[in-house]
Amino acid sequence: MPRLWDHIWQTPDDYRIVTALFLKGLAIVYAIAFASLAVQVQGLAGSDGMFPIADQLAGAEAQLGWSRFLRVPSVFWLADGDWALSAAAWAGVALSVPLLLGRYRQASLIGLFVLYLSLQQAGTIFLHFQWDYLILEAGFLAIFLANGGSRLVIWMMRWLLFRLRFLSGISKIISGDPSWIGLTALTAYFETQPLPHIGAWYAHQLPQWMLQGGTLATLVIEIAVPFLFLAPRRWRMVGAGLTILMQVLIIATSNHNFINLLTILLCLFLFDDQALRAVLPRWSLASARQKVGGLHKMVFGPLAALIILVSLLQSTSMVTGWRPGGWVQALVMQVESFRIANLYHVFPTMKMERLEVVIEWSMDGETWQPLELAHRPGDPARAPGFVMPHQPRLDWLIWFVPPQDPVFMIFYRRFMEKLLEGSPSVLALLPDDSFKDGPPQFLRASLWQYRFTDPATRARTGDWWTLEWRAPFPPWPYMQNTHQPHT
Repeated sequence: MPRLWDHIWQTPDDYRIVTALFLKGLAIVYAIAFASLAVQVQGLAGSDGMFPIADQLAGAEAQLGWSRFLRVPSVFWLADGDWALSAAAWAGVALSVPLLLGRYRQASLIGLFVLYLSLQQAGTIFLHFQWDYLILEAGFLAIFLANGGSRLVIWMMRWLLFRLRFLSGISKIISGDPSWIGLTALTAYFETQPLPHIGAWYAHQLPQWMLQGGTLATLVIEIAVPFLFLAPRRWRMVGAGLTILMQVLIIATSNHNFINLLTILLCLFLFDDQALRAVLPRWSLASARQKVGGLHKMVFGPLAALIILVSLLQSTSMVTGWRPGGWVQALVMQVESFRIANLYHVFPTMKMERLEVVIEWSMDGETWQPLELAHRPGDPARAPGFVMPHQPRLDWLIWFVPPQDPVFMIFYRRFMEKLLEGSPSVLALLPDDSFKDGPPQFLRASLWQYRFTDPATRARTGDWWTLEWRAPFPPWPYMQNTHQPHT
């Protein structure tokens, strides 16, 4: 046991390039994530946004009392003005620079984690997605990687990658979704995913046997391949190669923000410096690797045990359906509040048709125009755009509205109300030419099915989509503007 204890705290020389490359890549991903939020956060959580941070904090204080600081950890308890939201986002971009340059790495990583966690809490429904959890969990572990990187931290990174991939795969089977079990998911995925780009149109044209084979390959790579991450060196690298290949194919066919880049970065820990030197120029590392100190062991040892325990409880609950209660449930919920251990399940079910809520606006109640969102399907002649690694949160969330789940309908109603109100911060989330003459006086919506055109139709008409009206959608017949002009 003493020998094992000493082994896990060693800082192996054969992971120096891996560590340095990962931290630089993480700095870039953090910068992308913060910059993406910086241009949206006022519309999401500002005083004039859809879910103002001041209202959220007031509600948490009334409901939780002093425990709010643990249940809703956030720097915005100190200041919750619009300036604080923007300052936090841009400060995250700024802190990414010294991390990228290899300066003040641990301090930068602590600051980045605290700021992103605060924004994640402030973003409510807009920031409760797998990639937001992943960047926080990986960013937290990276704090203990900055000044050396023990074997335990490296193993924890592999454990994170294993859970991300395996749980995403097994959730597809547990869900009982017939498209995954029947190997038809990819026949619909490219068309029905939240924000397709032009690569999705081309992938959708592939023969059905190839799409079914791709569905099977997805399940194998997500369920079986992760066990290679825990295997000896050569098999780990095989697992890494297959996982990276899948992430590249996803980038080529989907707008999935920064999650694929971060997944590729986590795959670095399945290689070692010898493997990286074969494909990269010799990496110059002037500083000597530091030994793990006693304080590091005292802090990270219990935290690593906590993360392993909670992640095992989460995974067991998901796979078996068992739900913990009492103090176990309280422990899991508290750890999840800080997002240092999370449950991952990417696309456990598949939409087999694309239903779009088409919002129309009018100034007189007679002449109506469709509201175009820059990154969602709209005009059938407009090519699906390439937007990753940026994630337009408004455009993404509207994908969840058609089934009329109450949670997403609350967001949808808020959005419509802010349009009628003429909220500058919400209007800033729309294309620049929206509502040039002021906020609309009337809004209505309907449900349309969007399908990709086939190559012959595309060549004949120039359209990327075919549209079919399905049903009216709330508000029907319309919402009328009762707000005073916004000043």
